[in-house]
Amino acid sequence: MSLRLSTVILPYRRWHEGGRTAWTRAEQLGFHTAYTYDHLSWRTFRDGPWFGAVPTLTAAASVTDRLRLGTLVTSPNFRHPVTLAKELISLDDISGGRITLGIGAGGAGFDATALGQEPWTPRERADRFAEFVPLLDRLLSEDAVSFEGDFYSAHEARNIPGCVQRPRLPFAVAATGPRGMRLAARFGQAWVTTGDPKLYESGGTPEQSVQAIRGQAERLDDICAEVGRDMTDLDRVLLTGFTPDRGGPLQSLNAFVDFAGRHAELGFTEIVIHWPIADSQFAADEKIFEQIAMEAPAQLR
Repeated sequence: MSLRLSTVILPYRRWHEGGRTAWTRAEQLGFHTAYTYDHLSWRTFRDGPWFGAVPTLTAAASVTDRLRLGTLVTSPNFRHPVTLAKELISLDDISGGRITLGIGAGGAGFDATALGQEPWTPRERADRFAEFVPLLDRLLSEDAVSFEGDFYSAHEARNIPGCVQRPRLPFAVAATGPRGMRLAARFGQAWVTTGDPKLYESGGTPEQSVQAIRGQAERLDDICAEVGRDMTDLDRVLLTGFTPDRGGPLQSLNAFVDFAGRHAELGFTEIVIHWPIADSQFAADEKIFEQIAMEAPAQLR
């Protein structure tokens, strides 16, 4: 299988002041999927413009025809499965079946306290995620769902007519721990990683990062075997920008092809690069970015 190249477009621009242009250009450049973050605000962008993921993707669906669209990622931090399912079914319908739900357990950032609650512990995040994903799977696959859990409930929730994509839109499950990987193996059509955050924060080397990601992929293989999932049936997605390489792979076409090739050897089927944002951690030369989008896929077949 050829390595797919996708992008993630942060929702920080007004739609009529550059927001729309990025999505239509992503389709013109031939990206497989254009994702966006599903946060209420995010890190250094907290005090600037930031728009909602679902309305942004709805608008993007209306100005594109072939480009797949999705979140990378949605989390339980401020979402409930019942209301999220209704929005996703609507979005899948509007897009003509082009939506992928990237989903993760969430973190301790701004989303964790924006609704007034105390941040959940890592264990509680994992517990909630373990309940969130199976319930969302049912809500997107069944006409009517009732469920009583420790964290989430649904009472005769109706989701007719369901997704355009059958039996439901695909899940891309972000996980590095065993519990999350089991959810990916059971419910995901793809697994997502950003690498080892400790190496990113501590200044590890690219070589150490490749080894760490190799270890993650091998653990996923073992878990797939445990749950009876064909590991070749699960796509593997690397969201770049959070490994020790940082912005290095976008410095040139050759640098990116080398980076992507090393990860393709680990079994990755999709590489996601951030749309350039000046004066941020995602700053990159737009001409080189577009060259990578147009020329790298052919070199990675």
